[in-house]
Amino acid sequence: MEEYINNIDIQTVPAQTLAFIGDAVYNVYIRSYLASKSTAKTGALHTLSIKYVSAKGQAKTIDKIMDMLTEEEVSVYKRGRNTSVTSISKHADVIEYKKATGFECLIGYLYVTKNTERLDYIVDKCIESFS
Repeated sequence: MEEYINNIDIQTVPAQTLAFIGDAVYNVYIRSYLASKSTAKTGALHTLSIKYVSAKGQAKTIDKIMDMLTEEEVSVYKRGRNTSVTSISKHADVIEYKKATGFECLIGYLYVTKNTERLDYIVDKCIESFS
């Protein structure tokens, strides 16, 4: 896995690619969190995860944590948010979708740059924002 991550050039990788990675990483964090808090079946866990991982949920989350981000993190978020999108979720409007893409880009960036301490902190704050 490390070899693959090391081959990603953070300066030239498209924001959509970071968002693609960030979506998966955030999903794993949320699923792990929910599994640690419940003995529900996977279908129920999936339903619970939607409020966190949906475009609407991610848009709300980024609004709540924006003031905790560093200047560099805000720049990465904006890079993702401002990227052109060719399709949007049927359950979100364009603004929510763009915010969610920026959020996922940030998560992907933190993962690819191996800033796991900061990634853990931000995801914890995201989870807290739903409490």
